[in-house]
Parts: sequence; C-alpha cells; structure tokens
Amino acid sequence: MVLVFFFNLPASCNFFPLLQLASAKHNFNNHCSWKCFPRMDLHKNGNNGSCPSSCGPLTEYYIPDYILKPDSEPVIIDNAPCCPVVVFINSRSGGQLGSSLIKTYRELLNEAQVFDLSEESPDKVLHRLYCNFEKLKCNGDLLAIQVQKSLRLIVAGGDGTASWLLGVVSDLKLSHPPPVATVPLGTGNNLPFSFGWGKKNPATDQAAVKSFLGKVKRAREMNIDSWHIIMRMRIPQEGPCDPIAPLDLPHSLHAFHRVSDCDSLNVEGYHTFRGGFWNYFSMGMDAQVSYEFHSERKRNPEKFKNQLTNQGTYAKLGLKQGWFAASLTHPSSRNIAQLAKVKIIKRPGGQWEELKIPRSIRSIICLNLPSFSGGLNPWGTPSTRKVQDRDLTAPYVDDGLIEVVGFRDAWHGLVLLAPNGHGTRLAQAHRIRFEFHKGAAEHTFMRIDGEPWKQPLPKEDDTVVVEISHLRQVAMLASDPCKSKSVNDPSSPSCHGHDDDDSNSLEDEDEWVDGRKKFGAAATFKIPDEVDIAHLS
Repeated sequence: MVLVFFFNLPASCNFFPLLQLASAKHNFNNHCSWKCFPRMDLHKNGNNGSCPSSCGPLTEYYIPDYILKPDSEPVIIDNAPCCPVVVFINSRSGGQLGSSLIKTYRELLNEAQVFDLSEESPDKVLHRLYCNFEKLKCNGDLLAIQVQKSLRLIVAGGDGTASWLLGVVSDLKLSHPPPVATVPLGTGNNLPFSFGWGKKNPATDQAAVKSFLGKVKRAREMNIDSWHIIMRMRIPQEGPCDPIAPLDLPHSLHAFHRVSDCDSLNVEGYHTFRGGFWNYFSMGMDAQVSYEFHSERKRNPEKFKNQLTNQGTYAKLGLKQGWFAASLTHPSSRNIAQLAKVKIIKRPGGQWEELKIPRSIRSIICLNLPSFSGGLNPWGTPSTRKVQDRDLTAPYVDDGLIEVVGFRDAWHGLVLLAPNGHGTRLAQAHRIRFEFHKGAAEHTFMRIDGEPWKQPLPKEDDTVVVEISHLRQVAMLASDPCKSKSVNDPSSPSCHGHDDDDSNSLEDEDEWVDGRKKFGAAATFKIPDEVDIAHLS
C-alpha cells in the first residue's frame, strides 16, 4: 500500500521539512495504525474551535482546539498558521479595557487561545500546552511541531503582569522559548514602551486588535537580560511564620514557593525567597508612593477605571507622601545610605566592593531597560569624560550589566525632562547586594517591575539581604520605534558626541545645591507640553 500526502501550504511558512516527514513515517511504522481526522474549515462557525467568519485572514494566528486542549479531537487544516499566538489578558488592568480586549480577541481568534489571568494563571496554561506539544510530537503531529516552532505570546496588562508571564516562560527552561509582545494596559507601561508597543492604553475594537496582531507578526525578536533576585530574612521567634503576607509580595518573587531545604540558597533559620525581574528593582520613596497607589486601588477599585485617572491619582499620592518635599517629610535616617550597605561586582569574575551612596539619596533604582516611571530614561547616555573617568557605558539590554541610579526627591526626577538629563549615576554592575541592619527605620519600601511591597527591616542584631545577579536572557518582540538597544546593534548609541551631557548631571552633592535652584521651583523651568507630570513617581 502506498500513501500519498498532499499539503497546500504557503511558501513563507517553510512547513514540513524532510526531517519532520521522516519522523512521521517512523511514527506510522511503529504504531501501525492511522486515524482519519475530520477536516477543519476555519472560515465557518463550528463546535470544534472553528473561527468566526468575521476573522478571515486571522487564520494565520489561529490555533485549533486539539493543540490547546489535550482531550479534544484532532483535526486537519489546509494551512498552518504562520504566526500562531496565545494571548494572556489581565481583565483587571486598564479599568474596563481588559475585559473588552478579551471579548474582541475571542471574537477574532479561537476562544481557547485567549486566557483571562484572573481566572487561570499562565504557568498552568503553558505547562499544559507544552506537555501537549510533546505528546503530539511523539505521535508525529506535524502541525503541532510547526505551531510550537513559530508560537508567539501576547500579554496585556501592567508591567507586573508582563513580568509575571516572563517569569513563567523563564522557569519552563525551554530550548526555544516563545518571544513575548506586550500590550500596554497599566499605568507606567515601561516594558511595552521600551520595545515599541507604546505606553497609552489601546483601543479595543476589532480594527485595533487586527492592527496590533499585524505588528506582532512583523515584529523582530530581541534578547534581553533577566535578573535573579533573592531576599533572605530570619524566621521570627514570635508572631506569624510569614514575616510578609504572601499576597503582599509580587508574583515575580515566587512568594508561594520558597527555596526548598535542599536548595543551595537555603540557609537554616532564614526565609529565602527567589525570583526575577526584567525592567527594574527600586527601593525608597518612589516605591513608597507606588505602594500607596496600589493599596488605594485595592481599597477602592471603582475609582481606578482608566489610565488618565490612575496617573492623576498617582501624582496626588506623590504630593501627599512628600516626594516633592522630601527634605521636610522624609527623615535623613531613612535615606538609602543610612538604611543599607551596598556592595557590587562590576564585571563577571570581579570581586565584591562597597558602593558609596551619597547621603542625600532617598531612592535607588537598578535599571535593565531604558524606561522608568512612564517612559523616562534615568541613565541617559554618559559623556566621553564619564566613560573615561568612571568606566560607564550607554545602557544596553543584553550586556549583562544593570544600571544603578539614585534620586534625592521628585524635583531631582524633573531633571529627566531636560535635554540629556539623568539621575545620579552610581554604577553599572553584574551583581549588587543590599545588606540591611538594625537601624532607625522599622521598614522600607521596594518595587519590582511595577509591583511594590512593604519590607520589614531587622529589629534585632540581624541582617536582611537582597541580592541581584545576572541570570540568563529572554526573548521579547520589538516593534518600531524601539527604545531598547542591543550591544551588538551597530545603530546603538555610542558614548561619543554627548559631551554636553554633564550640564544636567547633578552627579555630586555640591552640584545639587545649584541644581535644585535650576530644576526645582524656578519660574523659568517649564515642563514640556507633551510630558504628563502624572507619569512621575
């Protein structure tokens, strides 16, 4: 008996290489059986995950039910999707926009490939999907092989939601992890802005969603550094066993999964949390304002219905918390230098060395991407003199280095609005460690990729340790204009030709005295019309 297969496939898909056909033949010979699968027409409605007739060309993003649901009946389709997507949407983000986006995506795609993160977590979804991929591949399913190979993920939510999904993808440790595109549904939207997806909440109609899917199809992959963070604190002798309520920690810290007893990071008598981040870790007053914002949103979710309202509330909380008058409202005993000893390893293979923090710094940011607080770049591009004197470089997202920047108060942050403005550049490091000892403060505030928490500090002669180190890289999808730059990209910014950068640097303590007059309440300082002050933390 001779079997002849005919496949009608677009040339651009490069579908069914000879190696895969050989695998299918091997599987057929081993199992000595063949199933007749029903043909699937993606242009008609049906009960087997068929696509509504309105979707038409969206079949190129479509994934059939049997790949998404392990117990579904297999089908044969005429054309393999060139850009299959799985969509994760936080329905609680962007006011009512999250729910509207879910509705639109499910109208245009298979409902089974669009997930509401308030109903099902991404780790369960992706574990189920990739287990099914392996099962189908073992059965010689060529469509499943191609879908896995070209799969792209879309996540719609704030920076915390996007980081949650990136953490799950990283934890899977796949040989070819799917790249991720981000839809800006949060308040700051630093991750989407860094990769060209914008920072304003999107429209939710079918035309807007189709346009976004087209950009996803055309987007290029871009590797970025991911950063491992551990937090270690002594187990309290009295009170609850959890020093921090689990729900108060961000998803990226894996608060529900402490390191195991056999883990090399485990220390007897201590709680050790581990996690990762991709955009930034911050500590101090900016994180305090963010914490108050998130707390207020939890108490009164009905007041946070759209991005403009959220940004206005954020600005009001910044004023209320004294971020613009920190010298009066924020005791110097709670400044970073008084709270923690900071050590860094500048380059791989280097030694730990202490990092001197100016005594007036109230907020410190460890930045991986060139976007913070709604699109501002705290690091900027160092001048030639800074490169020579301090061994600083432009910020690249894949150079294995994290930029460490300090701010004194919100007026200092306004420097970022000036040409070549930036914060106080403290260091570039491959690893950084914060050691907190018993001191004047009972707690401080920390934030990872938009998710803040209130961190207790030692009450006895003990130490709380937060350590950040380079881990690996993850794949993002970048669209134009992309703010993030690769160290291997010839179009990336060099440090030469920016000698006027120092005019707005305010790097040193004495510079800040004159700097406050220049960038503080001076009548001549005008915020550009296109900049919304509500973006400032």
